[in-house]
Amino acid sequence: MPAIIHLEEIRKSYFLGKQELKVLKGISLEIFKNEYVALMGPSGSGKSTLMNILGCLDSPTSGRYVLNNQDVSKMDDNDLADIRNKEIGFVFQQFNLLPRMTAAENVALPMIYGGVSKKERMERAMEMLERVGLADRSHHKPNELSGGQNQRVAIARALVNNPSIILADEPTGNLDSKTSVEIMHIFDKIQAEGNTVVLVTHEEDIAQFAHRIIRLRDGIIETDQKTTSIASH
Repeated sequence: MPAIIHLEEIRKSYFLGKQELKVLKGISLEIFKNEYVALMGPSGSGKSTLMNILGCLDSPTSGRYVLNNQDVSKMDDNDLADIRNKEIGFVFQQFNLLPRMTAAENVALPMIYGGVSKKERMERAMEMLERVGLADRSHHKPNELSGGQNQRVAIARALVNNPSIILADEPTGNLDSKTSVEIMHIFDKIQAEGNTVVLVTHEEDIAQFAHRIIRLRDGIIETDQKTTSIASH
């Protein structure tokens, strides 16, 4: 089975004047369809940079990144935007919902770029809200919803284009611990239904929901282990 994410010797440097700052120092990694992976690491380990590359928000300085059989490492910005919309569902710590739109309209948003008819957009948005247990809140705006409900809306939006991978960046960072567990159970369910989930977190108890934890330190992979946690099963 080919990997859905295949990284070969991914390096990323930033230049401050003439000084080169090496952030990723040769990351090779494979993630397979329907895996549930947590990326961990202290501040400055390179996990956010790796997340941006995985999400096609940034390109590596060198190395090869194949996402769902497409080599994205050499793509230009337009092609990357296209890949992001089709292949990747993002869930962020800040929810990133548009305040004037209802939950259903926020969920439907990614489909506008795909040229889907309004009727189909709203039907699919309702279907996704149903999946995250929020169909009864579809007409509410973000300020009428709790933090946990807003994150459910964001998850529904991430799922709406049926992406190859769901990338969640600190998805429980703004939530209390009870709500965090509820949100992680939704990710469990999404993964059980066949989605590939990659989670970036610095919280050990949240990482334990994943089935595999990859720890970064100083721009390289320090450990890559399967979990046997109760939370993840």
